Amino acid sequence: NELPQPLLARYTQIDYARELTLVATTLQEGGLVMLGEANYSILSDGKTCEFALVVADHMAGKGLGARLMTCLMEAARLQGLTRIQGEVLVDNESMLGLMNALDFDIYLTDEGLSEVSHPL
Repeated sequence: NELPQPLLARYTQIDYARELTLVATTLQEGGLVMLGEANYSILSDGKTCEFALVVADHMAGKGLGARLMTCLMEAARLQGLTRIQGEVLVDNESMLGLMNALDFDIYLTDEGLSEVSHPL
């Protein structure tokens, strides 16, 4: 019921100048349980970041993904970044719905992915 060592290292040994991870946890049965995480990594242009978002299945549809993304976008904005982007599988309707609700631009690619982006 503890985070595996590689995951713990990933969360604690990041390059704060290039990336940020927000983690949502709760206490359950005497231990911390991760509910979701949102991460961005700054791209080589220094103004754009790529994000990743994961929410536990039992938390889907409860607003946690929107909250994590909103906080992540605000942190990126405070870092001086101007755009956030990512890739979403075309069959991931819940994630595409979230991106639409957050006013992301959504473009279908030839690889069966949707590229999503939002100005900060």
